[in-house]
Amino acid sequence: MKVGVYSLGCKVNTYESEFVIHQLKTHGYEIAPFSDVCDVYIINTCTVTNTSDIKSRKIIHQAIKRNKDACIVVMGCFIQANLDYYEDGVDIVLGNQDKSKLVSLLDEYFQKKKPIRRVYRQLDTTFEDMFIPYFEDRTRAFVKIQDGCENFCSYCIIPFVRGKCRSKRKEEVIKEITSLIANGFSEIVLTGIHTGNYGRDLGLDFATLLKEIVLIKGLKRLRISSIEITELTDEVLALLQDYPVIVDHLHVPLQSGSDRILKAMNRKYDTKYFKDKIMQIRKIRPQISITTDVIVGFPGETDDLWQETLETIRTIHFSKVHVFPYSRRTGTVAARMDEQVDPLVKKARTKELLALSKELEETYFQQFLNQEVEVLIEKSHDGYSYGHTGNYLPIKLKGIYLSQTYVKGVIYRISYPYCEMEEEHTLIGVN
Repeated sequence: MKVGVYSLGCKVNTYESEFVIHQLKTHGYEIAPFSDVCDVYIINTCTVTNTSDIKSRKIIHQAIKRNKDACIVVMGCFIQANLDYYEDGVDIVLGNQDKSKLVSLLDEYFQKKKPIRRVYRQLDTTFEDMFIPYFEDRTRAFVKIQDGCENFCSYCIIPFVRGKCRSKRKEEVIKEITSLIANGFSEIVLTGIHTGNYGRDLGLDFATLLKEIVLIKGLKRLRISSIEITELTDEVLALLQDYPVIVDHLHVPLQSGSDRILKAMNRKYDTKYFKDKIMQIRKIRPQISITTDVIVGFPGETDDLWQETLETIRTIHFSKVHVFPYSRRTGTVAARMDEQVDPLVKKARTKELLALSKELEETYFQQFLNQEVEVLIEKSHDGYSYGHTGNYLPIKLKGIYLSQTYVKGVIYRISYPYCEMEEEHTLIGVN
């Protein structure tokens, strides 16, 4: 039986979808491209913005249209945000629980041919354990260590659809990473909805987990998918200083460079705190890549406050900015705020910030001109190989190398969006 799986949104969704794929293959299902005519379609949805909702609905409709006789499974955050969701042609509806039970739910559906609906309010849920020994078609492996968020930023729907913070047991995290390394993955990405909050429900903290992970034999790169500035504690920074296995890249959401807007967003810091912490990090890792998220056009963001944000971003010198036009989400505090920003203003500001991000990214790349770097190869075609360094420089080099190969060489040219490596380079090996 052929199954097509489509995952929208964040790395947590990617991880959960990969788990579902692994379970399906274990139970004899054939995984096929989502564009094929399949017997089952599974859509793991996102609801972080209005655009995410629109795209989720679009993908669902495409699956129904492609094969009206297929079993259509819709799950994830879009469902959790729309508890009364109903669509003709959708057979199994799940929220953000019971994704690990999908194989048995498919068995039940094919036996009874009756629609199944498993959507619970995300109040007192526990961590849903998943274990992935291998990732298909990926160079780096994700490990979901945490779920849920309790920050309740005024713009964000995610705490309502992902529930309270809960964590994977430390022993299970170590076991999963060890298994992935044994299966050929030398770069691990720790991910969660609020990753840096890991362990609070277990009487631990994030640094305690990191202390054990960095000692795992065979781990070459450890990447943190995203972490709040307030969670880069002295203990975490000490590990950053002592263990080069933690890569030279941190993604730290800023969201706004205006203190007034940060307060309205219910963020837990001001711009001075953010800048001071970044300076502290760069004393430890001078060439670290620090990327960020910024929301454009939050309610009350005047032209002057927007200029404050641009100036803050320039001062911090991020290596890249991920830009998100503010999306009004029903049920959040910000949706009820006055002074909603005109869509045309948001569009103009988005364009301005994207241009600044490109400028900052190119400036960061220039630091590494004529420097030797090590790249993990991800793909090859047309006589060239492509991959990323630990600090996430996108590298292009001549020659065909296998995925999971490490190659060392000198960057001789910046040809945005790539840093190009000299033809004289050294094969480090395959993990």
